[in-house]
Amino acid sequence: MAASPKDSAPVSALPARERRPRVSAKGVQTRARLISAARTLLAGGMGERFTTRNVAAMSGVSHGMCHYHFQDRTDLVLAVIADMRPEWILPLEEAVSAPGTFAERADRVVGLLSRPEGTELSHLHSALHWHALHDARVRECLEAEYRRWRGCFTALFHVLAEERGGDFDARLLGEAVAAAVDGLAAVESLGADVDAGPVLRTLIRTLAAGA
Repeated sequence: MAASPKDSAPVSALPARERRPRVSAKGVQTRARLISAARTLLAGGMGERFTTRNVAAMSGVSHGMCHYHFQDRTDLVLAVIADMRPEWILPLEEAVSAPGTFAERADRVVGLLSRPEGTELSHLHSALHWHALHDARVRECLEAEYRRWRGCFTALFHVLAEERGGDFDARLLGEAVAAAVDGLAAVESLGADVDAGPVLRTLIRTLAAGA
């Protein structure tokens, strides 16, 4: 029986969605294992051992398979940055965007930022800052992540501006709070006994009152 036009259509004539290769479940798992191993090496302060070969060995996959998923060490670092996003940026975005008044959203933000960051996440941030100093691609990616993170505080003060109909710079107030959060994190990383919650709550209320 003669083939119908549909059956005989060349591969190039098929929709792009049908031609796109699918990532297998095993491939997704392998990639996740590689990212997990990269996180472990970075958080462990093993900068000199952070190579694609060592990441592959820790993951239990071949070096060639590592390069199948990641072109080089920088690609691995960028994947770690993206992998961290649900742990520090997305919760903050959700706390700000969820329904509520400025005061209610601010309380959610303070409650979130008052929780201990965790040793691994803290060490990862330090390692990523080091890599950003030596790799332009990492610096650009990390800057974008922090810009998104700081944007959460600006969005919070935009809520206040809408409530009051005020004419003030929400970005400036948001950046001030973001800088304070960064400073508190740095102090806490040195083991200082600082209760971040009351400090941030006082700062936000004072800025809101002044606005």
